[in-house]
Amino acid sequence: MSTPTIRDEPNFLNLSKQIVPKITLLKRKGEYGRVGIIGGSKEYTGAPYFAAISALKVGADLVYVFCTKDSSTVIKSYSPELIVHPVLDAEDAVEYIEKMLNRLHVVIIGPGLGRDPKIMETVKQIIGKCRALEKPLVIDADGLFIVANCPDVIRNYPLAVLTPNAMEYSRIFKVPVDASEEVEVTVQKLRALGENIIIVRKAQVDSIFDCENVVGCTAVGSGRRCGGQGDLLSGSLGTFLSWALTSDIILEGGTTKNLKAMIAAYGACRLTRECNAKAFAKLGRSMTTTDMIQEISVAFREVFEKS
Repeated sequence: MSTPTIRDEPNFLNLSKQIVPKITLLKRKGEYGRVGIIGGSKEYTGAPYFAAISALKVGADLVYVFCTKDSSTVIKSYSPELIVHPVLDAEDAVEYIEKMLNRLHVVIIGPGLGRDPKIMETVKQIIGKCRALEKPLVIDADGLFIVANCPDVIRNYPLAVLTPNAMEYSRIFKVPVDASEEVEVTVQKLRALGENIIIVRKAQVDSIFDCENVVGCTAVGSGRRCGGQGDLLSGSLGTFLSWALTSDIILEGGTTKNLKAMIAAYGACRLTRECNAKAFAKLGRSMTTTDMIQEISVAFREVFEKS
């Protein structure tokens, strides 16, 4: 069992700053990122909104939400900035979304998806269409439930970032929820899924793995764990990933797309923790994810744009 390279966290912070594109008059709408979100159901309308608005506020130009018909009006009512397609439970959902994929730089699978068997089968097919186009994925929430029950859906995928919490990690890798694993064990499990799969294991320290490398995000947030924080992370990760994959950053020995994805994941983790800390400092235990989202602008500027 080979030992993964432990990457330097301060260096990853510096690299995450480097992938942030400069604002310029020469860019056209869409060039700073076009992100798609597959999620949203009758029961869960907040999660896709949190992910989508976070992707926008971090800096993506356009965000598309592909949700069920009965969730679309609610999601639209939260924000006029989102492009909402009420198609996920339609008979032609796969064909409709397939036609949209070429517009997107990154696809996020899972926020508010729910576990309706028909919808989950539809999403498996959509992932297959994404695979054919080598579309980078971020998979969270009920998207990870699909992976846990059908790992072949992302096995050897061209590039996919999974963002499990402790319970989701235990489902995917069939370990006790409180199990403590050596880094080498996690990396070995990743190799069984594919060399281009990245795991963001959310915990007191967020650990970001691929098959050869690991980096931790140790920045302090708070002890407040309100629902929706993972959606802020997945949405911001979608934007960071779109930036990273088009950047020209170079690490010692060269920069693979995996390392670019890990840099993006570090940036999203660091931003989420900073938003958490700022919102908690103001509101304490009454803090919600909506309060965290309101901190994105200041937190982003302080972490990624100050020298």
